[in-house]
Amino acid sequence: MIVVAGELRVPADQRDRYLHAVADVTARARRAPGCLDFVQAPDPLDPERIVVLERWESDEDLQRFRASGDPDDDGPELPEIVSADVRKYRISAVEEP
Repeated sequence: MIVVAGELRVPADQRDRYLHAVADVTARARRAPGCLDFVQAPDPLDPERIVVLERWESDEDLQRFRASGDPDDDGPELPEIVSADVRKYRISAVEEP
């Protein structure tokens, strides 16, 4: 399993605009083969922070989704991302909490 997790930071007054602009990306990801979960959500305590969480069955599924967009489409117009700290994790085992 592959997990992509971390945070994005945008100006507080632009966070809702960012999340609205990427809603279609979330919907497309969740329909993609191998997607187990995909969410970009507002942090309830920090108005500049967006929490990122993706779970994929494999690297191949993640890469297929990343390459699935129209190369001539620039995507949605997004507000400035002030900073990003998002990492990819390879999970070798999953257990009940």
